[in-house]
Amino acid sequence: MSPSTPGAAAGRDLPHPGRQQIRLEEVLHALADPVRLAVVSRLAVGDEELACSVFDVPVSKSTSTHHFRVLRESGVIRQVYRGTAKMNALRRADLDARFPGLLDAVLAATRHGHSQPVAG
Repeated sequence: MSPSTPGAAAGRDLPHPGRQQIRLEEVLHALADPVRLAVVSRLAVGDEELACSVFDVPVSKSTSTHHFRVLRESGVIRQVYRGTAKMNALRRADLDARFPGLLDAVLAATRHGHSQPVAG
């Protein structure tokens, strides 16, 4: 997103990797954390952008900011400022192009409870 894009605040563009710079190990690292996986699962439900404030995460604000940054820098989400709100969208098309089936497999495993540790 460039500063001339409607809704972008000058000097407030956030860095994102291009599609070809998205690395598998960084995506897997981002998706391995339960808080980040919950954010991604929520974003995957719809196509709309969601503000950081709508996510009910069980961590401090600074830790929440860190989780969103990891997701953005790994290429899993795109963040843009809309006024004072930081809006988040899942980069599904980019992830599907780079790693076909990965996101769907992770989300399906999460829905079926396979991401939980096995008791034993």
